[in-house]
Amino acid sequence: MALPKKVKVVEVGARDGLQNEIITIPTATKIEFINRLSDTGLSVIEATSFVSEQWVPQLADHTEVMQQIKKKPGVHYPVLVPNARGMENAIQAGAKEVSVFTAASESFTKKNINCTIAESLARFKTIFSLAQTHNIKVRGYISCALGCPYEGKVSEQRVVDLASQLYDSGCYEVSIGDTIGIGTPLQAQSLVASLIKKIPTESIAIHFHDTYAQALVNIYACLQLGISIIDSSVSGLGGCPYAKGASGNVATEDVVYMLQGLNIETGINLNKLIEVGDFISNHLNRDTQSKVAKAMRL
Repeated sequence: MALPKKVKVVEVGARDGLQNEIITIPTATKIEFINRLSDTGLSVIEATSFVSEQWVPQLADHTEVMQQIKKKPGVHYPVLVPNARGMENAIQAGAKEVSVFTAASESFTKKNINCTIAESLARFKTIFSLAQTHNIKVRGYISCALGCPYEGKVSEQRVVDLASQLYDSGCYEVSIGDTIGIGTPLQAQSLVASLIKKIPTESIAIHFHDTYAQALVNIYACLQLGISIIDSSVSGLGGCPYAKGASGNVATEDVVYMLQGLNIETGINLNKLIEVGDFISNHLNRDTQSKVAKAMRL
């Protein structure tokens, strides 16, 4: 299949990227971070997560962030919700799009959200019902799709079955995550090839971490099969508190640079994106800028 002509980049830095940071990030900084991202041409920016502050204290200010960011016309600001209470809080904060999350590993699901895979799916029923009532779109995440830190190899069929259940339940999009970044191009292609037999290609997103520097090649392998939705995090921010050794998400700057080199449209201004990466990296006092960003400043 030919490469897609256009790709939607889903920026997850403000949620998936910041949730694992040790230092406390001021609410005002998060708001400015998202506002700056809104000016880069990104069409989707995951804003925050309505989880308990006991589990993710870094995002305890979710309501303030959601209500105070400048929502730019044409830009979507989804939020993560773990359960009905989180969904209700997200609705009260004005969310128009939410994401639910589970994993293809029983062990990881128990560590991450303290329930089994089946129980996680059962929790989503109320979320889907509320979403339908309030005309809210729902996206689904599947973690550990290419490997688990506790169980090792993950069944491809389990991932496909989970994705089908999420899609059939009402998820307009299902994001397939390599949470510990161990996947290879052949693995990624094999999984995507199986997925597109069950759900529409245009409803499949990919979410790769870069632990073994495989994220970009895995993305390219999936582009070859027609995938056109890519999750990424500016400056490669992120990681996973329940996956020891997992590094950050693939850097949005690197993804956009590669896509531009393939003549694939994104609508994103790479220079502005790099400036935003500098902004948040400076606030975090971390040398997390992408290779592309570093090279373009030389």
